[in-house]
Amino acid sequence: MGAGDGEDLLAGYVTGPAAATEATAQALARADGARIVVLVEGVSDQIAVETLARRHGRNLAAEGVTVLPIGGAHGAARYLRRFGTEGTGARIIGLCDHAEAHIVRRGLATAGFGVAASIGDLERLGFYVCVEDLEDELIRAAGPALVTEVFAAHGDLTAFRTIQRQPAWRGKDEAAQLRRFLGAGAQRKARYARLLTEAVEPDRIPRPLTALLAAI
Repeated sequence: MGAGDGEDLLAGYVTGPAAATEATAQALARADGARIVVLVEGVSDQIAVETLARRHGRNLAAEGVTVLPIGGAHGAARYLRRFGTEGTGARIIGLCDHAEAHIVRRGLATAGFGVAASIGDLERLGFYVCVEDLEDELIRAAGPALVTEVFAAHGDLTAFRTIQRQPAWRGKDEAAQLRRFLGAGAQRKARYARLLTEAVEPDRIPRPLTALLAAI
């Protein structure tokens, strides 16, 4: 991997210690005039959504769509109110992790979008749920062999093998090891959100991502 590879992969995205809050602030500056606001938990989710859109030849900004990383599901209610019928009037859709789905349900109800008693209800309201999180979805879609191939192409295979040999992770399920590796650093998580979304075959893209893009 060349010295600039990581930076090039994240060109146009905020990186560094304050990336989460800065990414939210930058997206908010665009979102006030947006036709559709897509709520996602973090920057890596934003990158995956925008990468998939580009794979489909779409320019979300030109379509009046802003993907807004909200810094975790607990921010959902605030932004549902800000951009909903009592705010800017934008259409709001989004992604969330299964463990945080109850928080999004509560936010939708509080903001007057309706009661979502099930995952199906959430989807009808425009929110698509990842089984664990988006990294888990991408790893399962790609399969461990392709993920490690992508690691090798970008200089990270040796570091991944080191984690596999650690006592806490030795002998564990490879998918769990891969997820642990991706979660070990914010920049790594963001880089591979793009790389894996680009690498997965079109017919294997995780359903939450494809359903979200189809709803835009």
